[in-house]
Amino acid sequence: MVKIIADSTCDLSEELLKQYDITIIPLCVIMGNNTYLDGVEVRKEEIFAWADSENSLPKTAAPDLENAVRILEPLTKEEKDIIFFGISEEMSSTCNVIRLAGEYLKYDRLYIINSGNLSTGIGLQVIKAAEMAGEGKSPETIIAYINNNMKALIRASFVVDTLTYLHMGGRCSSVAALLGNVLHLKPMITVKAGKMGIGGKYRGSNKKALLNYVQDLIPDLKKADPERVFITHSGCEDETVDLVYREIEKLKIFRHIHITFAGAVISSHCGPKTLGVLFTEKEPF
Repeated sequence: MVKIIADSTCDLSEELLKQYDITIIPLCVIMGNNTYLDGVEVRKEEIFAWADSENSLPKTAAPDLENAVRILEPLTKEEKDIIFFGISEEMSSTCNVIRLAGEYLKYDRLYIINSGNLSTGIGLQVIKAAEMAGEGKSPETIIAYINNNMKALIRASFVVDTLTYLHMGGRCSSVAALLGNVLHLKPMITVKAGKMGIGGKYRGSNKKALLNYVQDLIPDLKKADPERVFITHSGCEDETVDLVYREIEKLKIFRHIHITFAGAVISSHCGPKTLGVLFTEKEPF
């Protein structure tokens, strides 16, 4: 039997984690002298409150090795094949920590997949792997499919409401952040080859920017795998999320439209009111 695990940046809901029997290994969030486990001991709302009060971002770090070992050890005793999905190795050393945990446990049936992505760009891969595991597919078959077929077809992007958090995280200059906020510029961040880049810019209110973003995505959404799409956000207003949901729903493409919240690690880098639409492109014939 194949067991699927992932790190906390996959941003899957508790409902989906339970449905697909997915175990999570949390990354760490460091605020001042204190370290917290993402999604276990700290939530995005606490991140935003701390950042505002300190005028600084919390630091984020790969999973604690000791905690990773603690989570993995019971699974190794069950002699399961374990496939772990981690945030892009271009962004974090998380996958390497899990490799070290496997070496410490002397377990050679732990397989590591570098998702090359973040948030539900990982989650899409995790769910597909869990479905294949449920069908009785071998770890080798699952890994080959994810690495050779699926990873390149993930379409992950999101629109940032404020440039302040990108500035505090060193991802844009103070001048660019100031001008962007004054002009109400909201960049679209895309993930390609494991790295984040700018895919476009929007102006206006959060609602206006996100609706324009969804309209721009429609040609790509029409080429998407119809099984599922994620709307993942870091605390947008319910009305805005509902509008995005309805825009996607009326396309009548997807069997499942999931709404999930970004965890503390992802939220700490993108800031509040960030929203992304993440899906998988259809496989070419």
